[in-house]
This record gives sequence, structure tokens and C-alpha cells, in this order.
Amino acid sequence: MSSTLPVVDNPTADLNNWFDQRFDEKMAAREAAHVPSMTIISTKGTLDMAYPPFILASTAAALGWDVSIFFTFYGLNLLKRDLDLKVSPLGNPAMPMKLPEGPAWIKGKDIPMPTSVMTLIPGFEKMATGMMMKTMDNKGIARIDQLREMCIEADVKLVACQMTVDLFDYAKEEFIPEIEEWVGAASFLPRALKADVNLFV
Repeated sequence: MSSTLPVVDNPTADLNNWFDQRFDEKMAAREAAHVPSMTIISTKGTLDMAYPPFILASTAAALGWDVSIFFTFYGLNLLKRDLDLKVSPLGNPAMPMKLPEGPAWIKGKDIPMPTSVMTLIPGFEKMATGMMMKTMDNKGIARIDQLREMCIEADVKLVACQMTVDLFDYAKEEFIPEIEEWVGAASFLPRALKADVNLFV
């Protein structure tokens, strides 16, 4: 469309219309060129809570979004070379416990036991972790290391909280080499400020 000003009988009204049209065109072009962005703050280091940040990040990246995850406190466990994540019923009364294996009359049934009792049984955490991993495998859900690799391949930016690394006396050699930055909250927050979506997990 030509940007030449039209010659009209009512120059003020038509000049306003021309500017409105040009503004709409510019805004539409700007919107079309905009790349959505998302930041996630990951704070949990259990097996069940490792899934949300990686699933959300890999999905958004697959849609073409620019994604960054800030791993702090126990969330740093998700960046370790050797993943040893567990699930525990302790403090998680909503946690469903269904048997992934067994005879038809019991397979898929809830364990009729309060989580407060589960926590008192020796070895129950290991059993619960094994049950969840078996259920994930049965349902075709990717393991955490696979989801993390998907995020890396999709250029999701993995950011480690340097303050937490210092607090827990971690060595950087314990973590995967694909970490983009080792920074504190003050360095990450400006990135979050510019993002379209901010999530805390």
C-alpha cells in the first residue's frame, strides 16, 4: 500500500484515517514478528516435580517460544549429571498411589493407605519411586533425562542459581555442561521482566 498522503476535500478527517490505517499495519507487522517468551523458576528436586518445568519448557520451545528455566535450591538437582530423583508421600496428601503391576483385580487400584502411614514404612519411598517410574514407562511418558535432553536440543536456556550452588557447596563438575549461565536472582529477574509468561514451580 502506498504511503503517499491522499488529496481529499476533508484533509483532517482523511489524514487521521490514513494514520490510523498505517498504525494498524505497523502493529500487525510487529505482532507477527514477535517471538513469545517464557521463564520458569524451578525449585523442587523430586521426581514428580521434575516433570512440570521440563514438559512446559519443551512444549513451549516446540511452539517456537524463547524459554529459560532458572533452577534454584532443590531444583538444581534436575541439572546434575547423575539424576537420582525420588518421589515421597511425605507432605503430599494429594499424591495418588496406584499399583502399576499385578493381577487385574488390583492393578491400577489406589493403595488404601494414608500418606502419613506410608512415610513410616521403611523403604516405602524407594517403592513409591519405582512404582511411579513403572507407571510412566507403562504410559509411554519420557524419563526426566530424556525430557531434559529434548529441552537442550530445543535451545531452552538452562540457568543455575549461583547462590544455591555456593550455599550447598556444590562443585560445577557435578552438573551437566549445557548450563548456559551461573547467575543470581538479580541477573535472572530482568530476563523474567521482559518475558510474556512467568511460572514458578
